Amino acid sequence: MAVVKTSEMDYAIKPEASVPSVDTSDWPLLLKNYEKLLVRTGHFTPIPAGSSPLSRDLKSYISSGVINLDKPSNPSSHEVVAWMKRILRAEKTGHSGTLDPKVTGCLIVCIDRATRLVKSQQGAGKEYVCVIRLHDKIPGGEAQFVRALETLTGALFQRPPLISAVKRQLRIRTIHESKNYEFDNERHLGVFWVSCEAGTYIRTLCVHLGLLLGVGAHMQELRRVRSGAMGEGPGMVTLHDVMDAQWVYDNNRDESYLRKVISPLESLLTGYKRIVVKDSAVNAVCYGAKLMIPGLLRY
Repeated sequence: MAVVKTSEMDYAIKPEASVPSVDTSDWPLLLKNYEKLLVRTGHFTPIPAGSSPLSRDLKSYISSGVINLDKPSNPSSHEVVAWMKRILRAEKTGHSGTLDPKVTGCLIVCIDRATRLVKSQQGAGKEYVCVIRLHDKIPGGEAQFVRALETLTGALFQRPPLISAVKRQLRIRTIHESKNYEFDNERHLGVFWVSCEAGTYIRTLCVHLGLLLGVGAHMQELRRVRSGAMGEGPGMVTLHDVMDAQWVYDNNRDESYLRKVISPLESLLTGYKRIVVKDSAVNAVCYGAKLMIPGLLRY
């Protein structure tokens, strides 16, 4: 409905066909997609216990936190995660899937209690931006390169590169989508984006592109732009950011920077199906009772 001012003091309500859209982008973390869930009942007794993910005390916040880290080039993923553990003085840390030392980009680091989510993120899809170097000019130019990229989508056979951390067995990996960003035939360089299944070797994909184009090719540079639920964006931080945030807390007792750098583990799970349970049912479920229909609010 829209209010239309017809004269100085006269307001008329004019009917509208469209339904006003609900903007949920600034809703709290656990309310993502809340308006799309089926409502069973709206009546329950709130129990003033626990807290929302963002208002936990700092110790619990860090030990149930994840960091969307921009991995620098040269150190290995294992080294980076070990540094994070030392900086934050955490008991254990894990990451969302190994990146080669020279590869930069999105590495999700899980701290303490959040490390049990590592497996779910390692198996999630990944997105990369890659610089490929061809070994010669191609007669068809950019159009031929785009065609080759389109050909290499779907399920592909891949054997891990000569230097790799896994057994060199032939395996099938899926490329969901790829896009050409830039191509320079004179300098034999191309830049493309690819969305793929976990465990896909982009280095092997570049070699296959070279074979398909008939000139040979290799991977020059690689950056991961998305890993599972997190990608490049305002939430991505560097190792320096984490170190500075810890320093500010140690010296000034200001925890706002640490809370900015670390996200609650629930941020990895907003894409999963969920149910909303009544406060009164939580205790019984925690002690092993089965969750029954009367205990549900939304699903």
